Amino acid sequence: MIVRDAGGTWQVVLQPEHAELSEEVARAWADRGPRHGSVVLAARRHDDGWATWERSPMVDGDGKPLSFLDVHVPAHLAFYRAGIAAITDEDPYAGLLVSMHGAGIYRQRYGSDPSLGLTRAPEAQTLVDAFVEEQEAGFPQRMEVSGVDDELRLADYHRLQWFDRFSLAFCLRDWDAPGDGFELGAFRLEPVAPWTARVSPWPFAEPELECSLVRRSVPKRAWRQDEFREAFFGLPVERVTIRFAE
Repeated sequence: MIVRDAGGTWQVVLQPEHAELSEEVARAWADRGPRHGSVVLAARRHDDGWATWERSPMVDGDGKPLSFLDVHVPAHLAFYRAGIAAITDEDPYAGLLVSMHGAGIYRQRYGSDPSLGLTRAPEAQTLVDAFVEEQEAGFPQRMEVSGVDDELRLADYHRLQWFDRFSLAFCLRDWDAPGDGFELGAFRLEPVAPWTARVSPWPFAEPELECSLVRRSVPKRAWRQDEFREAFFGLPVERVTIRFAE
């Protein structure tokens, strides 16, 4: 779950719902390689593993919905492996990109996002290192099966990271009113109206883009684990319209 403090409530976006927005960004992206269909699939499915955990979402010791950055790392490694395997069955190249994404979570997107890190990763550093080494050791065979070279897979990996980061920018920030602009790597996003961002340089093929985000608003209180699990999926689901503008 991606959890944002929204004042009187917590905004919660499930990982597959965040990935739906990543897919919409991917489909609209102007800079495309020859295997863009696989990259779009990777954007849609890059967080599939989380769906297992999110069938029974948890709260922390204070009764707050547990954010994805704070999940127990051994569980994360296990379900992410399963997600990579499932995606590989559908599209080996998408599987390679999601394998790179999974390893990159623990390597700050291979240096492109120094702020990224799972809170509890140091507690399981040996397991984390083994997971990263396992995924990286499989890259050459995955490349051979997919028929791609280093140049393409690295370019598509970094495209996938942009799709993920653009989506997370709307999951993790307040967009209910215009606000200060901020840097997102090589891009600048400026909230110019509710749920509307001016983007520069403009990365999309069309002069404007409309997407959507599914979210839930969780009343802010100290939840018990059993009652939160029971109540969460009964909460109203809201689909917010997101607009990108030059």
